[in-house]
Amino acid sequence: MSGNPAPLPLSESELLPRSFYSRPAVKVARDLLGKIVVHGETAGRIVETEAYLGKDDLAAHSARGITPRTQVIFGPPGHAYVYFIYGMYECLNIVCEPENQPGCVLIRALEPVGGIDVMRRRRPAAKKTEALANGPGKLTLAMGITRALNGADLLKGPLRLYRPAAEPGIRIRTTPRIGISQCADWPLRFLIDGNRFVSKP
Repeated sequence: MSGNPAPLPLSESELLPRSFYSRPAVKVARDLLGKIVVHGETAGRIVETEAYLGKDDLAAHSARGITPRTQVIFGPPGHAYVYFIYGMYECLNIVCEPENQPGCVLIRALEPVGGIDVMRRRRPAAKKTEALANGPGKLTLAMGITRALNGADLLKGPLRLYRPAAEPGIRIRTTPRIGISQCADWPLRFLIDGNRFVSKP
């Protein structure tokens, strides 16, 4: 049995401030674990992330410099970078680092904590709660996150991130990033060790 996670008391949670994001991507990627993403009726606890760095990280979109697609990564921290891949999936990234210093964090997996029935309607192929948001394309479908949110301010827009009032201790496991061909051996994937909602490489 997968069971349903306990509902999240958002009224007791703290919206992450701009200063949280205005730090190196690796630190933000690690510190995002356990935080809560909220969009509409849905909410999920971040259980897996990947950091993407600046021009020397050939797996990062920002390595190509400023383009219409990547300009949000070079902008102020605390905004969403949402892009389309494989002609079918959208991915949610969080812009970090100080402005003009590119860096972002891919949200790879969530543990659903709110609006689970809504997620199930959006992801009918998922047979268990664990499968609703255990991948970057799955979580955006489950939470209704689309490219319309690209550039959205995470402090003012419809997509927000929170620090839960009761933040339990976690053990972080680090691995190389997955699903990429360049800089694939860099240890920039972070996950909550033992969490059953992480993606399956």
